[in-house]
Amino acid sequence: MQSDRTKAWQEPLVILFSGLLFGFGLALSQMINPDRVLGFLDILGQWDPTLLFVLGGAVGVTIVSFRFILPRSRPLLAAQFYLPAATKIDVPLIAGAALFGIGWGISGYCPGPGWVSLMLRTSNPFLFVLAFLAGSFTYNAVAKRKTNSSSSLSE
Repeated sequence: MQSDRTKAWQEPLVILFSGLLFGFGLALSQMINPDRVLGFLDILGQWDPTLLFVLGGAVGVTIVSFRFILPRSRPLLAAQFYLPAATKIDVPLIAGAALFGIGWGISGYCPGPGWVSLMLRTSNPFLFVLAFLAGSFTYNAVAKRKTNSSSSLSE
């Protein structure tokens, strides 16, 4: 059995390694280049299938690895698995997906590549990340206000 002290440094190390692997993979596959993403979305013009291969690789790894991981009673470095419980397709999901798609289609960035693109030291990724954070904080403020007003109405 591993000591708590050993687990204390293992989880951050795995997180760091995962982030490095993710960032390196995004850069290597050129997914930090918004032209690649926009080229993929341009199905009626100069279509670029690169993103399809990246997505296919991710789905393939997930399909194979989850067959070995999910039957375990718990993850190696956590007390339990954190799997999504929501299965309902509702208006907030559809609206959020549409807004995400619109932003992705306009900018060519999604959150992960946007953050990794900061290494390019050009203004576009910085503007994207700032706007992304502003949108996230705005949603959280609106959702919190909505929750607070709903709870005060029920009292």
